[in-house]
Formats: sequence, structure tokens, C-alpha cells
Amino acid sequence: MQQLTPEGQRIVSDLSQRYGFSPDAVTHMLVAVLHGNGTMAQFCHPEFAGSGQWMRGGMLMLGDMFNNVLKSNVDALCNEISQILANQPGLLSTGSFQSQSQSGSGQQSQATGASQATSSLFVPNPDDHWWPTELGAPTSLGSQNNVRYAYFAGNRRLAVKTGDQVWVYDTLDHQIGGFSQQQGGGSSIVFSSQYGTINLATLPVVSQNGQPQQAAPPSVESVQPAFNPEPVAVRQSSDVEGTNAMPSQGEDIIDQIARLGELKDRGILTDEEFIAKKTQLLERL
Repeated sequence: MQQLTPEGQRIVSDLSQRYGFSPDAVTHMLVAVLHGNGTMAQFCHPEFAGSGQWMRGGMLMLGDMFNNVLKSNVDALCNEISQILANQPGLLSTGSFQSQSQSGSGQQSQATGASQATSSLFVPNPDDHWWPTELGAPTSLGSQNNVRYAYFAGNRRLAVKTGDQVWVYDTLDHQIGGFSQQQGGGSSIVFSSQYGTINLATLPVVSQNGQPQQAAPPSVESVQPAFNPEPVAVRQSSDVEGTNAMPSQGEDIIDQIARLGELKDRGILTDEEFIAKKTQLLERL
């Protein structure tokens, strides 16, 4: 359970005295409403008749369903906690994204950033703030298996943690709505945006463990593209211009192949994906 600050303890004590529940029960409900982003709660405590659910607007389910006095007190407590949390700047958020595994066996979770934000009620947990501090508060959070995600829509950044490694990506103009891990001979991470399903490896890397990285130009290929733009013909004004452009294009393709090799070494690309993309790039020469 999250540790309360002195201010949080004072609020819990006040609620305990006014509603007749123990500080432990009130703290339990405070965390439950927080995890429900201030609008709902799933709880399990003896003073609340065991397991139950609350939703702002009047829905309440208790184990002791005929105890109207208890139901009234629990509903009032939850509503006041909801209001307290709403008055904490940055504690509650409306953004969230889905994460899933195509194998169907991966453990996954999603969050809105509520439990991660700094407030006067809870002592910050360093493990909950694993991304670079300059990114601020995330728009949305998620995790799956041993991979954690933090999306910062305003900064156009995506932080991904795998083990002890924290990578920060430039999301370009993508509006990210969810993540998944594709299983097979290896595994790769993809995300959904307004352009379809995109491989994470196509995004430019901004930093690794706080160290700036020189990002290669990202590939525009997607795993399941939502659209196929028509090729644009580029007119060269002279044969000289066309001749001068070739070495630059060749160097760019070589740089991209080297970048793909780095991604394969880090386990983001499978061997099959690396070979396929390398072949596609070589065909452009």
C-alpha cells in the first residue's frame, strides 16, 4: 500500500472520525478510489462487509446488501474521497492506453497516471517514476510482462523500460492509443496510432538511460499499415543532380541498415524482421 504523507494522514484521520471507520479502512478506500481514477473503486475490507464495488453516481455493491446504514456511510466516504482526489493537481488523469499480447498469455495492465503523479497525499515511490524527470507527468501508463510504457503526448515522447534499460523515443506526429507484443521466433513491440499498427523500431531514439542517442531516420514501414500512400515522382532538373543524389541515398540506406542491426541486437527486432527490412532497403540501391 502506498505510504501517506503527514497531510495524507491528517485527511485519513479526519475522515475516520467523521464516518466511524478505522484509519486502516479509510486508507484502504482512499487507495481503491485512487486506482479507480476517482470515479470508481473495488475494495475488500472487513469494515466494508468484505468485497464490494463503488461507482460515482449511485452504484454501490456490498457484501451486506441489506445494511442501508453501512451503504450510506460507504457511499458518502467514497464520494468525499473522490472530491479530495479531484482537488489534487495532476493526481487524476483522463488518458489511458491498452496493452496486449498476441499470444494471449502475457500479463498486462493499464493506468491513467493517477498513482504516478506527485501529490500532497502520498510519498512518491521512486520505482513509480522510472522515466526521465524532464518529461514531467505522463499522459498515460501501461505495462506488459517485463515491459513498462509511459506516453507523454504533449512532449511527443514515449518512454519504454525493459529490465534496467530506459529508452526514450520521439513519437513524431503519432497519436498513440495502445501497445502490444508480438510473439513468435522472437518478440517485437508495436503500437497503434492514427496511421495503423506501427513497429516501435521505426521511431527515432532520443536517449538511452539518460544518454542522448543519435537517431537514424525512422522507417515509414508499418506492420499493418492503415493506408498506402501513392508514390510521389521526384523530378530531377538535370542528369547531374540525379547523379549527385545517389551517393547520399546510398549512405542513408547504409545508415538505416546499421540502425536496424542495433535494434536487432537489443532484441527489439527479430532476426526475420531484420532480414526482411534489410532486403527491402538493399533493393532501393
